[in-house]
Amino acid sequence: MVVTVKSSTVLLNKAITLQRLISVVSSVVGSAILGLHFSLLTTSVFAQGESGAEQLRQFVKNSKTAQGEFTQQQLRAPKANEPQDKGLKVVRQTQGRFVFERPGKFIWDTQKPYEQKLIADGKQLILWDKDLNQATFRSAGQALASTPAAILFGETSLEQHFDLVEGEDRLGMKWVALVPKNKPNAQKSANELPYTKISVGMVNNLPKALEMIDGLGSVVLVTLDKIELNLNLPPNRFTFIPPAGAEVLRLN
Repeated sequence: MVVTVKSSTVLLNKAITLQRLISVVSSVVGSAILGLHFSLLTTSVFAQGESGAEQLRQFVKNSKTAQGEFTQQQLRAPKANEPQDKGLKVVRQTQGRFVFERPGKFIWDTQKPYEQKLIADGKQLILWDKDLNQATFRSAGQALASTPAAILFGETSLEQHFDLVEGEDRLGMKWVALVPKNKPNAQKSANELPYTKISVGMVNNLPKALEMIDGLGSVVLVTLDKIELNLNLPPNRFTFIPPAGAEVLRLN
């Protein structure tokens, strides 16, 4: 069954919310957050030699394909009736695997506690929800650009869009802030990145954590693990065909 949707606030809100499953918190609150949720990383050794920004440049330049695992946590500040000394509270956690191929192809495969996939095949962005038996298709373009996965995995021209600003060394990682470049005479678009802060934590030339925060204070933390680089991927690795009987939504 195929349903074409030109304008649906509900569907768009859902698509935006689900895309944020792969976003992370700002370095402004990073020390408190990571101190609570990444105590195991405190024993790591700082990457020697190259700065975090240079490590990120080399990763983007040299990683053509990769796969690995992720853990994502959505967090919030404690409410007025909750203890204020325990940092941000985890309200949702998901785990899964990712795979990417530059430029512009990736799969962000959430496996626990539910099954859901975000797929970029180079032309479109597809959200597959197994429980709903529903696939939502959008053209890549700005929809792809707004996903944190695309920031890290999508292009080989990261510095065309961001200034890389060296951050502090903390918790075994060298941190880099991604600051969107100001484009003269550019009009603000509803599809611009919704995040006020973007940071990447680098260890031994690999990204190990992403931190982001949006203008509404929504906080999500993602860590990456077991990363394997430059694998030979089959040509159809990023092809997605909805199962028979699935609902298919196409957002224009």
